[in-house]
Amino acid sequence: MREWIPVPGTAKARLVEAAIHHFETAGYDAVNVTELAAKADVTTGSLYHHFESKLGLYLVVREEMERRVVDRMIGAAAAADGNAASAALLVAFDAAVHFGVCRILAEPLPVPREDPVAGALRPLLPRRLRAAPAILAASWRAALTAVADGVPSATARASLSYLLDGAVRSSARR
Repeated sequence: MREWIPVPGTAKARLVEAAIHHFETAGYDAVNVTELAAKADVTTGSLYHHFESKLGLYLVVREEMERRVVDRMIGAAAAADGNAASAALLVAFDAAVHFGVCRILAEPLPVPREDPVAGALRPLLPRRLRAAPAILAASWRAALTAVADGVPSATARASLSYLLDGAVRSSARR
């Protein structure tokens, strides 16, 4: 069993559930530790005991959601008939919407580290397009931000798909 997966109903599980809600609703910077702990029906001491800090809790949630999305991207790319990168990003978009973590996955990470979504795209794109994985991941995050800000997911997905189709046409011409 992975370290972070808490037993349902425990303080740790309630903290993770409350964190997903608060980070998704308000974003990392706006989340108040005291309010988050109260929502989980625990003390702030419990939060610090289990996760050491607000950042520690956020990273556990963010990294787990990214792992779930990247796993789906890899599967979609393997099953794609055409553009594997496009299929992977659209499946990643659908997963983020389904999990209800659009803001969490869209906002800038409060600590520097490699972008796992761009990393998953890298082997799916031509080497000559060195910047493409980061640019496409940024477009994906912009679509997630739009959803988090109230744009219907179908509209944001259609816009992302339009951009991805243009990228495919452009790279095919070269």
